[in-house]
Amino acid sequence: MPTGPLPQWYNDAKLGIFIHWGVFSVPSFGSEWFWYNWRKGHNKHDQKDYIDFVDKTEKPGFAYSDYAHRFSAVFYDPDDWAQTFAQSGAQYVVLTSKHHEGFCNWDSRQIGTTWNWNSMDIGPRRDLVGELATAIRKPHVLSPQTNKQLKFGVYHSLLEWFNPLYLQDIASNMTSQTFVDLKTMPELYELVEKYKPEIIWSDGDWGSHSDYWKSKEFLAWLATNSSVKDTVVWNDRWGHDAKCKHGSFLNCHDRFLPNSTMNHKWEDCLTIDKHSWGWNRKSKLSDYKTTKELIDELVTVVARNGNMLINVGPAADGTISPIFADRLLGLGDWLKVNGQAIYNSRPWKVCDQDSKNRKVYYTRDDTLLYAHLTEWPENNRVVLNCPHVSNSTEAFLLGTKFSGEKSSSTNVLIENSYNNTHIPRIGEQRNEAEAVIQLPDLNPSNVPCKHVWVVAMSNIENLDETDLPLPQTLEREK
Repeated sequence: MPTGPLPQWYNDAKLGIFIHWGVFSVPSFGSEWFWYNWRKGHNKHDQKDYIDFVDKTEKPGFAYSDYAHRFSAVFYDPDDWAQTFAQSGAQYVVLTSKHHEGFCNWDSRQIGTTWNWNSMDIGPRRDLVGELATAIRKPHVLSPQTNKQLKFGVYHSLLEWFNPLYLQDIASNMTSQTFVDLKTMPELYELVEKYKPEIIWSDGDWGSHSDYWKSKEFLAWLATNSSVKDTVVWNDRWGHDAKCKHGSFLNCHDRFLPNSTMNHKWEDCLTIDKHSWGWNRKSKLSDYKTTKELIDELVTVVARNGNMLINVGPAADGTISPIFADRLLGLGDWLKVNGQAIYNSRPWKVCDQDSKNRKVYYTRDDTLLYAHLTEWPENNRVVLNCPHVSNSTEAFLLGTKFSGEKSSSTNVLIENSYNNTHIPRIGEQRNEAEAVIQLPDLNPSNVPCKHVWVVAMSNIENLDETDLPLPQTLEREK
């Protein structure tokens, strides 16, 4: 598989937004696999739930394609979406161009095999992909946390469950590639040439080897001859032989979260709704991750050399539920305070998680070590095992106001580090491998943020030490 240097923008970005939107958003029942579950199902019990739902809500003789007429996107406001995503602190956005149902969310009419099954011929009668790409790239749409413009990317499914051309290839035991030649590859080339996405998020690869999908040929062109060759990144879902092995970044399976730092860049794609990628009208409040849970996972992911791609599922009319917006804006508020410990940071190879205090995760930059406290310590006192501090070590709680005396060296550090506060009484050294930090007394009027608090430390003696070679892949943390 073609590989190359990871573009710096992706390594620095740390957070992206995933959007699952399609005809499945109309029934908004169960999950985005509605059509498959209704027609086939993973088991008879699950299939019955979908059959019963359709029988109760639709007329006899109903076909899944009838839902497309109701995929209206009547309230779709890509400019509003773009502003919400920018406020969340995300640095890139990945929209579903086509899910496994095969419906194309862009003007795919020139391909010739998507007649009446695309967003221009039926339903919205709008180029949903093109409109969001334009909105994301408007000069005034900047992340308030980094003052950078967001990157735009597309999700694309290689397979389509019930496409006759794909079923024909399956019947030939994948010895024919009619579906790939007439559908999959023309779509991918068109998406790149028309919308210039800087992320290609492939899926639906499990049906065959990368040779069947002609993945190597496409990625070679993408990396060397396409208009985005210098900035584009792609994942590892290009055939069952490529998953978790080849890609600019790896997302070995959905909600992938290794239990330690990985050497290869990876991505944790996860949902705010714990059970569905698409909008599900049946979801209860308890089915959604809290802002605290999302921030904890973001900290863990970044500490282990990953990015987090957090999914929202819009409704068929183009609205995004307030609960999704609430979670995204909660993330954004936290990142406004603690962004310097996330963006542009890198993992600390000595420790990603403190060996004594497992509620503490670490990131670093060129000079500072950041300790992310996922719980506020009892008596404002935290004991750390990994950092080796000295008499010259100083520490700062990100986001608080300083009210005491500062040395000149500390003043320079603060001015270059979001004007943060020096914490008194740091560096009480009990033994060679233990540091005690006394945090300041805070109250609701001056607490810098909610959920997770970050201590920045300078002059850490073992900041540049390296640990054993990092593993390439690990199983998800239990």
